[in-house]
Amino acid sequence: MSTTEIEYRQVIQRCKDLFLKKNKDYGTAWRILRLSSITDQIYIKAQRIRTLQETGVSRVGEGIEPEFVGIINYCVMALIQLQLADDKRTDIPADELETLYTEQIGRVIDLLFAKNHDYGEAWREMRVSSMTDIILMKLLRTKQIEDNQGNTLVSEGVDANYMDMINYAVFCLIKLSHAGGSPQ
Repeated sequence: MSTTEIEYRQVIQRCKDLFLKKNKDYGTAWRILRLSSITDQIYIKAQRIRTLQETGVSRVGEGIEPEFVGIINYCVMALIQLQLADDKRTDIPADELETLYTEQIGRVIDLLFAKNHDYGEAWREMRVSSMTDIILMKLLRTKQIEDNQGNTLVSEGVDANYMDMINYAVFCLIKLSHAGGSPQ
């Protein structure tokens, strides 16, 4: 297993553990959210990260790492919502939810390794602030696709954007773990 895969899986395990603990606290109440509402939740988290990067001041006492974890987990929620579009249940049993999370992350990891091969791990040379901007750009793209009722002429759909956002957020968490949490 490569260093990237080990680091990636460690970050995802941290995110999944929190996701499942929150499920025990709240259940799957998020199933009531429309996809656009989940996109807006991700946007709020990414915008907060950017504000913290620019100002260096947090008035609520939390840094940017929990926000990246939130981006990952909300993106997984969005992918699950897409998968279960015709399933109107708002209560998903914990074991089924864990399976759905694992399946979606499996798709994302496959995408990561395909792109990572082609791009030669260029993300390792990028700044966390640049990856934050890319996440924000992908969110604006996603919002535009949603506003167009999912129709695109030549672009990938919202699922590809959610998957890319997960990967960039994971990369940021990996870089922050090496930099001692420095937001740049």
